[in-house]
Amino acid sequence: MNTGARFPFVPEEITVHLGPPDSPSQNVTLTFADYIKNVASSEIYPTWPESALRANILAQISFALNRVYSEYYRSRGYDFDITNSTAYDQSFVNGRDVFENISEIVDDIFNDYIVRDGSIEPLYATYCDGDKVFCDGLSQWGSVTLANRGLGPFQILENYYGTNISLVNDAPIMGNTESYPGRFLALGSAGNDVRDVQIRLNRISRNYPSIPKIPRADGIFGSETDSAVRAFQRIFSLKEDGIVGRGTWYSIQRIYNAVKRISDVRSEGISPEEVSDIFESSLERGDFGVAVRELQYFLNFIAIFNDRIPTVIIDGVFGSSTENSVRSFQSAYGTEVTGKVTPEDWDVISSVYRGILNVIPEGFLPPSVALYPGFPLRLGSEGEDVRYIQEYLNYISDTYTDIPRINADGDFGEATENAVKIYQEIFGLTPNGVVGSVTWNSIVDTFLSLYDGQ
Repeated sequence: MNTGARFPFVPEEITVHLGPPDSPSQNVTLTFADYIKNVASSEIYPTWPESALRANILAQISFALNRVYSEYYRSRGYDFDITNSTAYDQSFVNGRDVFENISEIVDDIFNDYIVRDGSIEPLYATYCDGDKVFCDGLSQWGSVTLANRGLGPFQILENYYGTNISLVNDAPIMGNTESYPGRFLALGSAGNDVRDVQIRLNRISRNYPSIPKIPRADGIFGSETDSAVRAFQRIFSLKEDGIVGRGTWYSIQRIYNAVKRISDVRSEGISPEEVSDIFESSLERGDFGVAVRELQYFLNFIAIFNDRIPTVIIDGVFGSSTENSVRSFQSAYGTEVTGKVTPEDWDVISSVYRGILNVIPEGFLPPSVALYPGFPLRLGSEGEDVRYIQEYLNYISDTYTDIPRINADGDFGEATENAVKIYQEIFGLTPNGVVGSVTWNSIVDTFLSLYDGQ
């Protein structure tokens, strides 16, 4: 189970460190069910009423799954999921025998866990013995008393964790993988992983207000996301390069978990909306829409400088010609030739495009024309690219007077967004106020036509 999968699942295996986190002790890896059987046999008595046993085991399952889901130790650079130190986690005795009735209960419920209503992460279900040690969570001996009074397992859990909890039953079981997507995220990147970063940075910025808010968590790595990443890196003493590699990814995750108090029974919680995918995993033949038009724009531009890549009509339809162009690009730049565009392919396409921008030949462009920067401009964007669009729109507004004049100050505020929307309505584009490659190209073409007196 991991945050990369966004919604929790139960791992097939879990790795336990046999000692405190920084001790040189060995790690052992075993199935998650066998781990819970060991913990339950080490923590509670098999002679307790079954309701008490089930309540305690559900707390132990949820606690362990919270550690895995949040990558509590992995995000700190450790190579294990949990320790057997009761000062940090829960008791685990390597190689011990387990009790038969506990084993049967675990087999029945090991992929059930507790959640707080409205949240998706397994509850950090703290517990203590309730005799010598007391805590905010479940009392192990107290659960026995409640079971003897006739309370069921869920009623016992509600008594300790509140009535705003639920049980997830029969969660899927999958191999455990790290959440880091395995690729650098930077200007021009797009996908659900980028959106994860944007959502986390926006939440972190509430505690660290010097990190600028990203206006839209839309999964597109533009200048606003770059600024937020750099501010985060600066605050937490990371290399300030605007690139989300493994180190920055896990630093963001660790701080996000901390400000959300994910490893706390009173966690703020992670809502389903925060982890829902908004991007398809890939673009392929048969797809259509704005994303396909963006792809076609990039391919056509790159084709000007690489004759191995055929140009395509920018119509937003992923047909055979677009598939052929994608295959040619993949062959030319050393990625797997599939004809489909994965997030990794998109990063390469964006990187090649921006690389060309950096070495564009002198005189390639007509006077006063700038190229699309490789990422959308929207409310909150700043810089020279915004100023170019503002100047083009002001020039166009002399002819198309419905478009209001705006200050060409490089600040994409509400006035600029409104002007972009009106332009898009006039020229038959989706009026979303965002300047992607298609809108950029349209504005530039209109500007040039008017500039040349056509």
